Amino acid sequence: MPFDARALSALDFPRIRDALAERSSTSLGVERARALAPSDDAGRIARELDEVDDALFGVSLSLGGIQDIRELHARAAEGRVLSGQELLNAAYSLDGAMTVKRAIHANSRGPLREVALGLGEHAELIRRVLSALDRDGGVRDDASPRLRDLRKRIEPLRGRIRERLAATLEKWADVLQENIVTIRRDRYVLPVQASRVSTVQGIIVDASATGQTYFVEPAAVTQLNNELTRLILDEEAEVRRILSELSGLLAQDAEVPMTLMTIGELDLIAARARLARDWRLNRPEAVTDGTYDLREARHPLIENPVANDIRLGETKLLLITGPNMGGKTATLKTLGLAVLMHQCGLYVAAARARLPVVSDVLVDIGDEQSIEASLSTFASHLKHLRYVLRYASPDTLVLVDELGSGTDPDEGAALSQGIIETLLAQDARGIITSHLSPLKLFALETPGLKNASMGFDLETLAPTYHLQVGQPGRSYALAIARRMGLPENVLARAEGLLGPEAGIMERMLEGLERERAELAAQLADTASARREAEAELGRVRQERDTLEARRSEMLAEAAQKAETLYADAIERVRSLRARAQEDSARPRVMQELRELRTAAQKVRPAPPVREERGDPIRVGNIVDVPAYNASGQVLELRGDNLVVQLGVMKVGVKRRDVRLKPQPKVTAPVGRGARSGFAGTSPSTFSNELQLRGLGVEEAVEELRTAVLEAHALKESPLRVVHGKGQGVLRRLLRDYLKTDKKVESFHDAEPNQGGHGVTIVNIRR
Repeated sequence: MPFDARALSALDFPRIRDALAERSSTSLGVERARALAPSDDAGRIARELDEVDDALFGVSLSLGGIQDIRELHARAAEGRVLSGQELLNAAYSLDGAMTVKRAIHANSRGPLREVALGLGEHAELIRRVLSALDRDGGVRDDASPRLRDLRKRIEPLRGRIRERLAATLEKWADVLQENIVTIRRDRYVLPVQASRVSTVQGIIVDASATGQTYFVEPAAVTQLNNELTRLILDEEAEVRRILSELSGLLAQDAEVPMTLMTIGELDLIAARARLARDWRLNRPEAVTDGTYDLREARHPLIENPVANDIRLGETKLLLITGPNMGGKTATLKTLGLAVLMHQCGLYVAAARARLPVVSDVLVDIGDEQSIEASLSTFASHLKHLRYVLRYASPDTLVLVDELGSGTDPDEGAALSQGIIETLLAQDARGIITSHLSPLKLFALETPGLKNASMGFDLETLAPTYHLQVGQPGRSYALAIARRMGLPENVLARAEGLLGPEAGIMERMLEGLERERAELAAQLADTASARREAEAELGRVRQERDTLEARRSEMLAEAAQKAETLYADAIERVRSLRARAQEDSARPRVMQELRELRTAAQKVRPAPPVREERGDPIRVGNIVDVPAYNASGQVLELRGDNLVVQLGVMKVGVKRRDVRLKPQPKVTAPVGRGARSGFAGTSPSTFSNELQLRGLGVEEAVEELRTAVLEAHALKESPLRVVHGKGQGVLRRLLRDYLKTDKKVESFHDAEPNQGGHGVTIVNIRR
């Protein structure tokens, strides 16, 4: 069933159509916009909203310049010959349609590609028309071989005629009205004085309006003019044949009507997208449970409207009461327009909208103090209400303005209560506005019906247009009258006539309004405090991120400096190693090497302090094993278990069953240099034991190279290199290096009771 046209008009929907028409680029789109109507097909509505999404965020539809050529196509189909300009307009329009088709296939997210399937293929027609016609719609010389030949013959012939006439001008100079050559009736002639025309030989072709001049074709050019006329007639016939052929091609293109229909549809989609951008609309979400949920909804046709939340679900009918001009009708229309726009595939004027798909919108709107002109009689109201009650159901939206008006208030209230009860029994949903006080009490006691009102500022005597759900509206008649300065005796008499119950109701509503205002103020304070807390949290997080970034920068700078220092030190060590090959420079080199190591230890950061649990036993330490009454070297650590070399035996013992034995320091002879860094920082000591366990391969080889260099310089031998067993990789690579160092005389494993395969003894060449 189509939507009631009177309901669409009452809700200002024609103005929505006008807004779409203004944003259409073609007359085809304007026509579609003017005919737009809501649909109750949920699948179609979802598809149309997807198409608007695609036009907003995928394809920029540019349809300017495409004309409605349906009438041209129809004339061509009737066998009529179109002019060159008409054919050119048709070709340009079809070419624009194909350009849109390519843009959609290149950029569409999907929905518009389905629509573009209706755009036909007109490439051959466009090519033929554009190759045969120039920009002004004239037929080109090369449109056909015959036309090209005719025009090649016409122009030289015109030149010959002008040449002969130029010679005749001198001969006829005395009889000419003007000394010019002109064309009359497609023939070249000379203007001869009427009184002298009998003295010349030629054919009179035409005369001037005054009769003073005859246009005479001299006999010398008559034959040439005849030939020119024949050629022009042949040219016109050929041009008409070409235009007739092109018109036939247009008539034979059966895809033109579908292309034009699709262009209209695409233009309407583009207009929907432009309207969504211009009016800041959002896509609604369809629901199937019959609930309406609009957040920050506003009337799209009112300038600077106040946004309100509108919800219907458990509350089937919302009864809005309050003074006139407070925004009741605008709120009612806001919901109605949102439903209509949604079901036309349009975005709606709300921050968020969840709407069902309804089969109709049933309205009785007549507020003589609002945008709409009211229905003038109570009978008209009843006629519309009869229609509403007849078709009201769960899948319709009911909007009734000023229910019970136009008759006695008591009778109107009773009738209104009966109408509301019937609508609730039919499970209808909607909004009803009224001024009748009995309905406020009825709403307090009736499930599915809830009171609501529009805010009113008593200080300024102005409405706030905010919807207040759960609170019935006050009339404010006496309050406004008192503010306007009516005599107190009049006001007192009015209050007396209203009776105590009316005063109680007004005072109760006033108290509710006051409490609502206080709660709103508290809520605003809470929201403000929350915003401040969130802002402070954001500031703290930003400071933390800044500190983290600075820390990372400082670490990066420190790492860069360390790499630079390390590279400089390596380069200096290599230089010293090269100089140490000379015996004369050896003492000085060793002194510089000691200074370099001392400086390196000064800048080396202190290792982190580790909390030791029990004795600080490490691989290579000498420990006492009371159970065996012997001492030996620790070869491996396996958690709380140790592998200790006792003479020729390897034994496994618990950490708690051994005691760390202090290791004696090896003191080099006085006056000799020492390897600073192997056994201590004193330049007068040299340790012949090098611990390389746990080092990387490159670092271990560099340490071994430096140790061999110092031992060779100090004539210390042998070196004890502790590298551990493991998988033997470090042992093999160190020995590969020792094979290449000319300062090494030989090397071998340590004795089994001194480390075995985990230690290499290096003999330095003397």
